[in-house]
Amino acid sequence: MRVYLVGAGVISRTHVEAAAKLDVDVEFRVADVSRAMLDDFAAVYPSIPTFDGVDEMLASEPAADDDIVIVATPPFAHLEPTLAAFASGRHVLCEKPLAMNVAQAERMLEAANKAGKLLGCCSVRFRGLPHTETVKRVIESGVLGELYHASFVNKWFRSRSGIEYQPQSRWFLDSSRSGGGVLMDWGPYDIATITDLFDPVSIDISGAFVARPRTTADPDGVVFDVETAAGASLSLIDGDGRRLAVDFQRASGTQGEEMFRAELEGTDASLRWKAFDSQAPVILRIDRGDGVVEEIVDPEPREPYSVFDYPLFHFTNAVRGLANRANLGERAVDHFRWIRAFYDAAADGGTHRVSFARASA
Repeated sequence: MRVYLVGAGVISRTHVEAAAKLDVDVEFRVADVSRAMLDDFAAVYPSIPTFDGVDEMLASEPAADDDIVIVATPPFAHLEPTLAAFASGRHVLCEKPLAMNVAQAERMLEAANKAGKLLGCCSVRFRGLPHTETVKRVIESGVLGELYHASFVNKWFRSRSGIEYQPQSRWFLDSSRSGGGVLMDWGPYDIATITDLFDPVSIDISGAFVARPRTTADPDGVVFDVETAAGASLSLIDGDGRRLAVDFQRASGTQGEEMFRAELEGTDASLRWKAFDSQAPVILRIDRGDGVVEEIVDPEPREPYSVFDYPLFHFTNAVRGLANRANLGERAVDHFRWIRAFYDAAADGGTHRVSFARASA
């Protein structure tokens, strides 16, 4: 299997490392407009051919049925390589966020369908973690009773992309290059996790807000116009018309208290966990007759893959027709529509509904 990397930065290197864990041999090629980036990449992976441009790389050899192009550039540079890859007859796995706007995402999907190839998004990094699978198992058991409310809160005091995290990548702070802030950066993981747990057919977004709390660490002399905090009331609607109310918050920079908590309340019991911390326990809180008790639920077995491995692992399985948790095609675009609808809800104060294609796995 051949994988063509667009972008020679840090994230492309994680895909190369992930390939070493797969049960299929992978040959890489890499293209970047920066010769310095290519030279740095080649110093670590000298056997991987390098190219100065995407078109040159894609034209270097005829496409094979299972060729994959991974677009690992900043969001403003996702569209054109994706379209070029589909035009060359290859599948595309795109880093998150999928695009800059919905029109771009829809163009990607149209090109994928025209080429008869798969479009996937790397937003699946946190799907399949043992504690998430444990939560799904408890939900399916019915022990919680009728589900009526959930909290999904992940707030860092200071962990802003482009400042505390990857400070050399100031493009994170510029909406003309990133498309947005923490919602574009972490929102893809949030919506992938929420839809994986509850598989809604639609979500209503209301009471939404985005904000950028000021700090003394804010950089001078650079564009910084993206949000670092966001929240909303979500109403998840399942295939039977039942609703689950969700309090949602995500922040990479907040003046409030740091908080990492997911809690699901049912009429018979509740469940809490930390959504992106697979080492933290899943705790069932239930009335045992002589009072409410808390029990740690045994976790699901841990897979031999990390969050950095999952995008390539699941996408290669999808290409090979094997079981996978990849976010593909319409579903990947629906997830992106949710992110942009969130911004719209924050801007106009209204309620916005996003519908979802059903999960494939």
